[in-house]
Amino acid sequence: MFETTPKIDPQQYFSIEDIKALNKKYKPLTSCQRIAQLYKDFETTDVMVTSSFAATSAFLLKLVSDTNLKQEIYFIDTGYHFDDTLKYKSILQAKYNLNVKSVSAIKEEHEFTTKDETWKKNPDFCCSINKVQPLDRIKQHYKIWMSGLMEWQSDHRASLDIFEIRGNILKFYPLLDVSKKERDAYIEEHQLPFHPLVAKGYHSIGCKHCTVPGKDRSGRWNNNPKTECGLHL
Repeated sequence: MFETTPKIDPQQYFSIEDIKALNKKYKPLTSCQRIAQLYKDFETTDVMVTSSFAATSAFLLKLVSDTNLKQEIYFIDTGYHFDDTLKYKSILQAKYNLNVKSVSAIKEEHEFTTKDETWKKNPDFCCSINKVQPLDRIKQHYKIWMSGLMEWQSDHRASLDIFEIRGNILKFYPLLDVSKKERDAYIEEHQLPFHPLVAKGYHSIGCKHCTVPGKDRSGRWNNNPKTECGLHL
């Protein structure tokens, strides 16, 4: 679909004042209201949504599906996901009637990381090949990237605004100021399904080579100072 679609430069569409105005407008709204408002202010085709189908991905996905079933959801298939993640993806896709599209690395580059076991010696490079670059090829065709990041998840995420230019796209974090307690209460109220590995002590779930049981994001890139895959930096 993208061969004939021109690349988008959000800097042409959003000035610093525009972004300040969006943050002021959306800050008082609830997460659900923010998502509904986004589709009043922008076209569905302007918006990219991604999901890792990890621990509690059902939270954002339910909010999106309740608002706009036409929205495409991009899943970055690194080739290294737990089988449970792929099963969870299928469960949520069916439960919420999601329009999911998978993106992945160039075949030869992914195969290199497999033979080289790049995640052991250079996890940043492995993430770049299998996560960052595949999404870079997609996101250049959108104005806005909606993501489920929350402030309490890491120091980096605590520094974000609801809207901000990151690289060459306007990021939108409708859940940013949702507390862990509020998230868990919503999950309980709506009986959202957890990723199967949560019951085994995994609370942030990425690729199987780099994820171990742990609280919050402490199980990611175990024994490595790395805290983000690079998608949101």
